Amino acid sequence: MIDGHPQGLFVVFEGPEGSGKTTQAQLLADALRQRGLDVDVTREPGGTDLGERVRRILLLDQDMQAVAPRVQALLVSAARAQHVAQRIRPHLERGGVVICDRFTASMRAYQGAGFRLRRRDMEQLAAFAVDGAAPDLTVLLDLDVTLGLRRSLSHRGTDWEKAGGVNWHHLAFHERVRESYLLQAREDPDRWLVADAASPPADIADQVMHRLRDALERRELRRATEPVQRPLPLGIA
Repeated sequence: MIDGHPQGLFVVFEGPEGSGKTTQAQLLADALRQRGLDVDVTREPGGTDLGERVRRILLLDQDMQAVAPRVQALLVSAARAQHVAQRIRPHLERGGVVICDRFTASMRAYQGAGFRLRRRDMEQLAAFAVDGAAPDLTVLLDLDVTLGLRRSLSHRGTDWEKAGGVNWHHLAFHERVRESYLLQAREDPDRWLVADAASPPADIADQVMHRLRDALERRELRRATEPVQRPLPLGIA
């Protein structure tokens, strides 16, 4: 959606640590590519050269523990503005499908609720950065905080981005993040889907496709011109 009008199809996966966002993004991308659609899978922070550099600062640099949350919010917003301008908005304007692992709801949840920054400030930053681009559907993969952190830590070993990063915060921080996500979903039920992240991945994928059925039937979406896909980057050089 761009400037309040249906254009392309923009789907975002959100959720706490260990909820399976990347898995679901890829399952949806595979299903839509099988329909012949032009699908771009991306992530935040990231998605562009600038975004991936910001991701490294935020998630791979352990010194970020000492950086003020307001600074983190500004870095995330800068990366998002570039992401929207360079990748998300152009693809939507061409009628393509964009699937993103995290978007503005994450900043409201983590920097806003988690770090207790003012929601009004987060909303203003988000509005400035997205330049009219908004998800048609945000899928919240809801999961018990303790289970999610256990998943994240046990499956990713010593990788700071996955086993560390925001995971070093105390449990109450992650509980606030989860509650923020659930509140955002309750406030906009028409554009949110809350799925139990503890369910089998195939069941969640079916829920997502069912929710997208009307949009897929009614919108004229761009067909893929070649079987080339841009996977999420596995690392940063």
